[in-house]
Amino acid sequence: MLHAAKHPTPQSGRVKFSSSNSEEANPPEYEAFKGVIPRAPTTRALSVLSVDMLVADNMDAHNTSSYKNTNLIVRRNKEFIIVIRFDQPFNNQQDNVQLEFMIGNSPTENKGTYITVYIGKERRGGRWKGRVIGTQNNDVTVGITPDASCIIGRFNTFVTVMTDVGKQRTPRNPDTDFYVLFNPWDPADVVYMPRDNERQEYVMNDVGIIYNGEFNNIAPRSWNYGQFEEGILDACLLVLDAGKVPLLYRGNAIELVRQGSALMNSQDDDGVLVGNWSGDYSIGTSPTAWTGSPEILLKYAKDGGLPVCFAQCWVYAGVLNTFLRCLGIPTRVITNYSSAHDNTGNLKTDIILEEDGTVNRSRTRDSVWNYHSWNEVYMRRPDLPEKYSGWQVVDSTPQETSDGLYRCGPTSVIAIKEGELSYPFDARFVFAEVNSDVVYYQSDKYGNSNIISVDTTNVGKLIVTKRVNSNDYEDITSTYKYPEGSDQDKQAMQMAERRGVPARDYTKPAETGVAIELQADTIRIGENFKLTLNIKNQTSQKCTLNATITGCVVYYTGVTSSIFKLDSKTASVDPWKTTKVMIDVAASEYMPYRVEQSNLLFVVYGRIQETGTALTTTRVVAPRPPDLTIKVTGAPRVGKDFMVTVSFRNPFNFILNNVQLRLESPGLILTRLKTYAQIAPGGTVQYTDTITPWSPGKKVLIACLDCATVRQVTSQLEIFVQ
Repeated sequence: MLHAAKHPTPQSGRVKFSSSNSEEANPPEYEAFKGVIPRAPTTRALSVLSVDMLVADNMDAHNTSSYKNTNLIVRRNKEFIIVIRFDQPFNNQQDNVQLEFMIGNSPTENKGTYITVYIGKERRGGRWKGRVIGTQNNDVTVGITPDASCIIGRFNTFVTVMTDVGKQRTPRNPDTDFYVLFNPWDPADVVYMPRDNERQEYVMNDVGIIYNGEFNNIAPRSWNYGQFEEGILDACLLVLDAGKVPLLYRGNAIELVRQGSALMNSQDDDGVLVGNWSGDYSIGTSPTAWTGSPEILLKYAKDGGLPVCFAQCWVYAGVLNTFLRCLGIPTRVITNYSSAHDNTGNLKTDIILEEDGTVNRSRTRDSVWNYHSWNEVYMRRPDLPEKYSGWQVVDSTPQETSDGLYRCGPTSVIAIKEGELSYPFDARFVFAEVNSDVVYYQSDKYGNSNIISVDTTNVGKLIVTKRVNSNDYEDITSTYKYPEGSDQDKQAMQMAERRGVPARDYTKPAETGVAIELQADTIRIGENFKLTLNIKNQTSQKCTLNATITGCVVYYTGVTSSIFKLDSKTASVDPWKTTKVMIDVAASEYMPYRVEQSNLLFVVYGRIQETGTALTTTRVVAPRPPDLTIKVTGAPRVGKDFMVTVSFRNPFNFILNNVQLRLESPGLILTRLKTYAQIAPGGTVQYTDTITPWSPGKKVLIACLDCATVRQVTSQLEIFVQ
């Protein structure tokens, strides 16, 4: 049974759930048994001299050697080896020794927070398996196997020698603490992923690509997940502690993913990140300035669980990706281009136009985000029919509440595709994000609205993720939806309606026989460009189109800002012909109105003179930011310095003020930050730093320049350390 609330509130008189990994029990070193004490002890006194966790060997075997951590890190359902040294030889038939593993401040056996493994003459089974592998002189080699559903977190280790009169426990030793993670290498774990190349990408890869821009102008930006960096594993456990997630539930991957979705945002639980789409980031860091998750998670941990300012969707997705990969759950970041935020839940995104064709911002409640990023996790779903296991959507951007909290998922991607929306969690919301119809209305001066066109193909136009072992994107649209208009697509829609999604209660306007399409070139910020309006007459009669073209600045969330262009065109098109109409857009028109991540939304509203019928189309133009370059001087070698230079030239005719430049690289350096009060028009800056690598292999340098007037200036450079 999964829990709807963030954490249960114990009723009066009930046992309180332990919800902190950092708080520890302090068991006594000696405990006397109650009852009659024999006249002479029958068990010889055995003392523990040391416990060797064999950290390096075990971590190699458990695929955890990448973690920068001095303590042992193991995975569920896989044996790890320790060596216990006694003051005298261990006798398997006479000596009675038990290993105790504890997590939290009130460990109990029935909640999985107190584990006992017996070695020696007393043999009892428990949750975890243990065996004596061998003895040599006073050393005993023991194998321990955590069970496949055990709690994820940091355990304390004690070795206890049982005698007739009591038990002698080793003192608390932080060096023998160890972490247990999920195990995607093992079929018994619900997060098992069969293919090794996918495990390497979705669990072990510590740098990735998050895709922004628009569907026909995809803009990749590198992101440092950094799940193995020093302090990150402890920071991820702190996130769970700060969210008061009971230890009891931390072995349940479904529960942990759902909790993680809520804990990434600060909306209702002081989670990791504060969302901000206002454009004012003066009291924090702009969402576009971050280059990765470690800086955010380490700041959150350093500040004792104080939310970090600020985030937007791809930042939430990047940090959640780190959080889940760090704990061992296969996770990837997804970008959905033309993502509907359907406020009314009717699979219909309503856009209201004024009589002149401009968008009525006060009456348009729904929005289509230029792109929206979320995550997918790979897991078995024991709570659902078997076919719905595999990739699951989880989204930590606070858009709508789910069971009273801002979170979303996990919900099966296959269930979304089939319109089977009755299973947990939040399938209807995700279904609307990729399947809504965009319905355009024209409003008259009396407030009456008529449908003028319907676009069934715009939403969920393209869904992508980073390809395995490549920096290119993979088109995964077909995993979420069947081809538009196919029989299977219709069946999925019918299934969605049977599962409670309101039917699409509108009538499409009659076909006009005339189609219009708006095309645009790929441009950089500050460039002039042309729009091409294609008018296709598919009738036997000549037609004349009167068109109004409105250009406005729009945030990537689909919220419109200032109108900067209003133009009218008239064109006559012969039967069965196509005519092109060119529209010039000057940089001087849109540059004064730009907002952060500003895209340019063009709406064409046309009316055919001969028939009086109306039609409309839209196009988003996402100007690319200026270039940022990274250069390396010297051959990167382990233990040898090399130089990195990040360069930028201001191509604009205005000053850039309060500029931040970030440089980081997983496995090489944590975030290095340089600030510039201003960069003059045409001016250049160069930031040079020295790096000393301590491990060989492929590394990725990630840089980002950010200020209020230009965002998303990023670059990456792959290097190989010899």
